[in-house]
Amino acid sequence: MRIENTGFENERVELSRLTDIMEDLGFDLAGQWDYERVTYDRKFETKEGIFYLRVQGYAVEGDIGGSHAIINLLTPLLGKHYYPHGVEYGEGETFPSNIVSTSTSLLKQAKERMDAIK
Repeated sequence: MRIENTGFENERVELSRLTDIMEDLGFDLAGQWDYERVTYDRKFETKEGIFYLRVQGYAVEGDIGGSHAIINLLTPLLGKHYYPHGVEYGEGETFPSNIVSTSTSLLKQAKERMDAIK
């Protein structure tokens, strides 16, 4: 599920600052990057299943390995994990309302923090 109207679309943020913001909000970068793209995931484990809030971006200046890259963010995604196939982000998925509201709140907090460092 695409989470629209968050202000993330085409937001540009310096990588190290973005990573600080996202990790402070419980997102994990781990090995989810290459020299052009970066992905932050926030995992939710509930009785209804495992869900991931994903924020992706790509470098428009520099490269990810250098940590001073400028990242252009994309529309955040909410997905459900299906073992052993992986995460599905399709519009046909059903998401618990508490996961959707928590995801929206986390994205709002992240956007506010990004705006504060401009």
